[in-house]
Amino acid sequence: MKELNKNELKQVVGGGAGTILIIIAGVVFLIGVIDGYMRPLPCN
Repeated sequence: MKELNKNELKQVVGGGAGTILIIIAGVVFLIGVIDGYMRPLPCN
């Protein structure tokens, strides 16, 4: 196995799936907060 030097490490690109999942989770969370504020439901 070859050890990467600094220049090669800087060129490594990670996957964008994590970023996309964080953005989707944030949107879902905001929708839940807005929905809870606009139509609060009583606890059972």
